[in-house]
Amino acid sequence: MRSPWFNKPLAIFGPRPPVSWLLLCVVCVLGLIAILGSTSLSAFDSVTPTPVLDIYSNYRRLKEQAAVDYLELRTLSSGAGRQREVGLCGREQENYVPCYNVSANLLTGLQDGEEFDRHCEMSRPREQCLVRPPKDYKIPLRWPAGKDVIWSGNVKITKDQFLSSGSMTKRLMLLEENQFAFHSEDGLIFDGVKDYSHQVAEMIGLGGDSEFVQAGVQTVLDIGCGFGSFGAHLVSLKLMSVCIAAYEATGSQVQMALERGLPAMIGNFISRQLPYPSLSFDMIHCAQCGIVWDKKDGMLLIEVDRVLKPGGYFVLTSPASNPHGSSLSTKKRSTLTPIDEFTEEICWNLIAQQDETFIWQKTVDVHCYKTRKHGAIPICNDGHDSSSYYQPLVSCISGATSNRWIPIQNRSSGPHLSSAELEIHGVQPEDYFEDSQVWRSALRNYWSLLSPIIFSDHPKRPGDEDPTPPFNMVRNVMDMNARYGGLNAAMLEENKLVWVMNVVPVRAPNTLPLILDRGFAGVLHDWCEPFPTYPRTYDLLHANGLLAHLSPERCSMMDLFLEMDRILRPEGWVIFADKLGAIEMAQALAMQIHWEARVIDLDNGSDQRLLVCQKPFVKK
Repeated sequence: MRSPWFNKPLAIFGPRPPVSWLLLCVVCVLGLIAILGSTSLSAFDSVTPTPVLDIYSNYRRLKEQAAVDYLELRTLSSGAGRQREVGLCGREQENYVPCYNVSANLLTGLQDGEEFDRHCEMSRPREQCLVRPPKDYKIPLRWPAGKDVIWSGNVKITKDQFLSSGSMTKRLMLLEENQFAFHSEDGLIFDGVKDYSHQVAEMIGLGGDSEFVQAGVQTVLDIGCGFGSFGAHLVSLKLMSVCIAAYEATGSQVQMALERGLPAMIGNFISRQLPYPSLSFDMIHCAQCGIVWDKKDGMLLIEVDRVLKPGGYFVLTSPASNPHGSSLSTKKRSTLTPIDEFTEEICWNLIAQQDETFIWQKTVDVHCYKTRKHGAIPICNDGHDSSSYYQPLVSCISGATSNRWIPIQNRSSGPHLSSAELEIHGVQPEDYFEDSQVWRSALRNYWSLLSPIIFSDHPKRPGDEDPTPPFNMVRNVMDMNARYGGLNAAMLEENKLVWVMNVVPVRAPNTLPLILDRGFAGVLHDWCEPFPTYPRTYDLLHANGLLAHLSPERCSMMDLFLEMDRILRPEGWVIFADKLGAIEMAQALAMQIHWEARVIDLDNGSDQRLLVCQKPFVKK
């Protein structure tokens, strides 16, 4: 006779339990195994701020899959998995850049160029949707080949706009069916970009542009860079050239440069400081960039001076820039032009002029500011430059009291800083070198995990024709919480053909001056705001410990994920490194925005996990 305890399930399910009930039991058993395994490991976990990541040589597929199943069960039980998936935005938002709405800015009364500036505080909350790629979008060619050939369907500039964009542009670019081709290799450079670069080098006293690095020029800010031809040439010389240009609805400068795989971001000289600290760049270049430098009582030139390092160069090439006539010898005139007066007040020396190109050098003598005439532009108060995140332009000289006042000719060349230079930044050498070791190990770890999927030709996608190799190589990486730029340095040491945009969150310790002094590209950014770039401009996003720097009262994790999806190209990758709890939340959100996501246990005795995601290529 059956016991009463046994009769109860029979009354519910009948003499034979349904298959769904059996499957539920199996899932529960797997979840219990994962919980017990996690509990047994937790006794040995050691939480450290920067754990050394071991090389991951064995996938341990069964253990990893059990952990994934456990996380998915937790997500379902918490209700996060039942949240609706995020849909696609309309076609009109294919090139959507938040914080830039010229027509709305005009309606609010902004004028004198400020309507083209960045105004996140005036932006309405965006709808939760995913920016889709254009109809003719194609995965970029592998870099560096993709530096010279891009798909025309990937950028907003049209064939008609291209053909009407001027003779210089047409000679720099060849339009071929569905491609823009930039011929810059093997001497096939038009309009003398190589000759121009060589001319600039000779004007500052060098034998050629190959000597820029030896002269202390490692980083260049290229203002209004056109389609990036000068920057592309500087990159071939192992210089870090960052393009900035004002927002354009056509996306014809920054978007084009990024599509070529060149460092670029939206930025302009209108009403606010650039998101860089004082003394950031060795050279600032403006070739027909359309800026009237003596406007606003010289505050635009003062901003150039703020981000220019001692001994650095300001190169200005424009027919309208000729303040002296045809030669430098006419400089000593009875009446100086406004730009002459401003450059003298900020202790710049006009060292060379040839044709339409003028080069000023910033003083290396900080005492120069004390010997100027009475009433000259004042020096800013101490601590004025503690925050340079889109602050209003100022009419005082920054950086003169900084302990980073070191002439570019006296600094270390290359990415490694001396102990004395680290002391200037308040960084202990032991901490710095430990960080370097961590990222050397982490980079080998990433390559072990992700090769050959990411860093080689991508496999054929179902339903597509066979791609023409080379195909789908990572060209650029955004390190969203860069700290000392250790990942960037590790990639250089391993000769990886990528460049890194090092982002320092405004809520994190401001290590951007150190990153820039290493010769890397970097920027301050508030991750509760959109990043100043066009959609689909990064191949790989890396976020190590980033989620702790969000401001929950101002934005949500979903806001961050939608922004990451906007700036990530289709089939691009995201790597999160964080504690298990944050990784659980991130995985749930990744599923909502259709990313493929996989949790990886590094098996190094800590509660750190990796979440590796890939954005799908949605063709709709």
